[in-house]
Amino acid sequence: MPEKIYNVIENQNGVPIKAWTKGVLLDDRAKDQLINVAKMPFVYRWVAAMPDVHWGIGATVGSVIPTRGAIIPAAVGVDIGCGMMAVETTLNAHDLPDNLKDLREAIEKAVPHGRTNNGGPGDRGAWHDIPGRNQETWGSLKPRYDAILAKHPKLDRGNHANHLGTLGTGNHFVEVCLHEADTVWFMLHSGSRGVGNRMGSYFIELARNDMRRFFINLPDQDLAYFPEHTEHFEDYFEAVEWAQDYARANRDLMMEQIVNAVWTSGQVPAFGADVKAINCHHNYVSRESHYGENVMVTRKGAVRAREGDLGIIPGSMGARSFIVRGKGNPESFHSCSHGAGRMMSRNEAKKKFTVDDHIRMTEGIECRKDADVIDETPALINRLTPSWRRSRIS
Repeated sequence: MPEKIYNVIENQNGVPIKAWTKGVLLDDRAKDQLINVAKMPFVYRWVAAMPDVHWGIGATVGSVIPTRGAIIPAAVGVDIGCGMMAVETTLNAHDLPDNLKDLREAIEKAVPHGRTNNGGPGDRGAWHDIPGRNQETWGSLKPRYDAILAKHPKLDRGNHANHLGTLGTGNHFVEVCLHEADTVWFMLHSGSRGVGNRMGSYFIELARNDMRRFFINLPDQDLAYFPEHTEHFEDYFEAVEWAQDYARANRDLMMEQIVNAVWTSGQVPAFGADVKAINCHHNYVSRESHYGENVMVTRKGAVRAREGDLGIIPGSMGARSFIVRGKGNPESFHSCSHGAGRMMSRNEAKKKFTVDDHIRMTEGIECRKDADVIDETPALINRLTPSWRRSRIS
């Protein structure tokens, strides 16, 4: 028999874990978390762990959790629908200016990013005058949002329409990349912004309250779940599907803004940007069929990779990213990794590295070189590949 390409972690009190971590460090905290998830009685067959698996809240980032009869909100997380989008253009490397600073600044002006004032009035990462195209998209999302609020009015606080078409914070980014054939790609990473975060946080707490109300003991309180066919299950599934649609629309709008910004920048010749477009979630849940059974598959930091599916696996700031095509591996529940995987927490990174370290490690890359992006500096990511990045906004 051919050698398995994954490790099997047996679990006496639950299903096994198939971990694609051969040659990759799997720390004890992440392993314990995988085992806790695998103990849940409604997990189907096994848990699949991706090569970039690392500790998260409730469930590891980089895990695929198929379930029957229940769903764990914390396994989806609070950045519901977070994912990647990439567009291949007709531009070539020789069409780019030698200095990419003006191009980067044009994109920065077109896409609100960051966060100030605790996300309140004047937040630099939100729209102050929402563009017409964005208002139109929000109009198509609003009826379902209002229906969710009718049942859960506490969700109606903070940003929603004015975050649509904006980047956010953390590891969300916009990039201009070169393909190995020297074609120019635009790439971005973002999700459902403040409104998705509120929905995730709200339903995670609601699930915890349900567990306390029904005296259900859990190996980790963040594994609180909603049983299928209950009111909260149905409400959560509607909210999470809406947030995933919001996230996809958010990426579509940002990509339109990026293409227009580059087109009107005066920095490059006229070009097309519809050669190839990919838009994929990596924090989400979907109803799928596996091994002849209808199940719910939660991918937390994982990309769906059915046979022929196109996906995106970004590297770190200053490393290669990969456009991938799915092989439809049934043992991973048609999934692949979503990124490079962190080597330390953001707080640890800010203590260990300085702006000078970041400048040195991103030499030759046109990107932000300030204290706010130290937690994304290249040394923090498990990576084996040299630089492909040309421009980055985080």
